[in-house]
Amino acid sequence: MPSLDPHAPLPPGVIRLLVLLATLLGSCPRACASPHSSLLPPGPPQPHHKCENKRGCPTDHFAFRIISGAANVVGPSICFEDRILMSTVKNNIGRGLNIALVNGELGPGGPKASCTANFRTASTTVHLETFLQEIKDGTIMLAATYDDAATKMNNKVQALFSALGSRHVNQLGFRDNWVFLGAKGMKGKSPFEEHIKNDQKTNKYDGWPELLDMEGCAPRKQD
Repeated sequence: MPSLDPHAPLPPGVIRLLVLLATLLGSCPRACASPHSSLLPPGPPQPHHKCENKRGCPTDHFAFRIISGAANVVGPSICFEDRILMSTVKNNIGRGLNIALVNGELGPGGPKASCTANFRTASTTVHLETFLQEIKDGTIMLAATYDDAATKMNNKVQALFSALGSRHVNQLGFRDNWVFLGAKGMKGKSPFEEHIKNDQKTNKYDGWPELLDMEGCAPRKQD
């Protein structure tokens, strides 16, 4: 009987199953109740925070949550002020870079997403460059990667993201995970950015790093 090589790469079907299981189990603490909860006396109702964040936000801030893709199996999700702007369910995400733009001012009915877009940056960044150049002052950007978003990213695109407040865009590499919230006209760098390298020594999945899940409170546009 042939021996099994513990270092041999896993079949794609096994990788997909493992990623799905890991993603579902990772979301269980927020979405699932304890199996013994029905045996306990009911406690006080838990407060609902926008975007299902762990904490609420001050009244002069917007709540957001950005989740990157997991490998090339589970797509990203972008939530702003308790509204899902991009997700697999909404069918408006794809591999590459996923971006939602929101007006930084609070209007009637709450903030509205002015645009959502997916850019398959593994092939070209021409459309992404034009898109970034046309963003208006005061607009908030939320971005999440899925699979690979950096292979074709050039210096012009990196400079445009840097102008929106990114610190890490120049360091993005093949299949890195990246989530970012910035704004056109921002002074300085954004505090809302996370980046994890694709490194075979530390990757959670075979060929991909762990997904990123960033939540926070972004200040409203200040005149």
